Amino acid sequence: MRSDRRSLLIGSAAFALTNAARAAEALRDDAGRALDPLRPPVARVFPAGPPAAILLYTLAPELLLGWPRAIRPAERPYLLAQSADLPEVGRLTGRGNTANLEAVLALKPDLILDVGATAETYRSLADRVQGQTGIPYALLDGRLAAAPATYRSLGRLVGREAAAETLAVLAERTLATVRERVAAVPEERRPRVYLARGPRGLETARQGSINVEALALLGAVNVAGPGGSLAQVSPEDVVAWAPEVIVALDPAFAAAARQDPLWQATPALRGNRLHVSPTLPFGWVDAPPSVNRLVGLWWLGKILYPAQFPEDIRAVARDLYGRLYHVTPDDPALDRVLAGAL
Repeated sequence: MRSDRRSLLIGSAAFALTNAARAAEALRDDAGRALDPLRPPVARVFPAGPPAAILLYTLAPELLLGWPRAIRPAERPYLLAQSADLPEVGRLTGRGNTANLEAVLALKPDLILDVGATAETYRSLADRVQGQTGIPYALLDGRLAAAPATYRSLGRLVGREAAAETLAVLAERTLATVRERVAAVPEERRPRVYLARGPRGLETARQGSINVEALALLGAVNVAGPGGSLAQVSPEDVVAWAPEVIVALDPAFAAAARQDPLWQATPALRGNRLHVSPTLPFGWVDAPPSVNRLVGLWWLGKILYPAQFPEDIRAVARDLYGRLYHVTPDDPALDRVLAGAL
């Protein structure tokens, strides 16, 4: 009996140490940074930017403290009412950062969440903010291809492992289906595509940029070439590149381009292949570059390779909105989404 008791005590101690070691190992972000003093339960999360806010909302909307930009009236029907009512809290990262550390501290978050690049610049920012505030700052991989792993990382950090696994599997299946179908398309049949950003359509993203990850996963040939960044171009550049498909983010640009002789000179306009990306409640192709793009993969697949993507996009969108945004849109709401309404 004494031997059994001693063995039990030793085993229990070893189990506790193993669990403690696992917990310590788990409290790291995708950049390998320690997140001390992060301790469960996590109940209040400050999103450092729009990608983080969207990722967190899809997994655990009750943890979200606010939005980097207040939800607009047109976006509200596609989100939970209590989440749409959350305040604007600004952003710590990206262009136009508006939040200051005093405001962040006033919200008393258990965790600051950043989703995007994990390069040294962003690691340094995370270290600085964590050091100055004493609030754990998690930096997670924002690449679309990494969405399954990113969901699992976030689920582990906020204690939502089961829900995160469900969304990770959803992302895995979506990505696997897209890759399988695109692989069956010969290289010569993959279209030359231009991503038109802004009201004039003259900002684009070069190959390697996070803004065109969805197009890259669909095997599209980016006519703007390599570079991995956003770029300002001229209409003459676009005409010379001769895109077969133009994906526009701004419906006002699309309407103007259809009346402009210069844009009409492109194969895309001549073939009636200028498409406006849906943007409600978040962009399907680009802005912001988060898990909202999982829906856009199906839409892009359908406009680039209709034979390979025969699904009814309305049914796909309705299903994914229910899973990601916790609201299933009705037919009029879907009409507004698919019309590219802002």
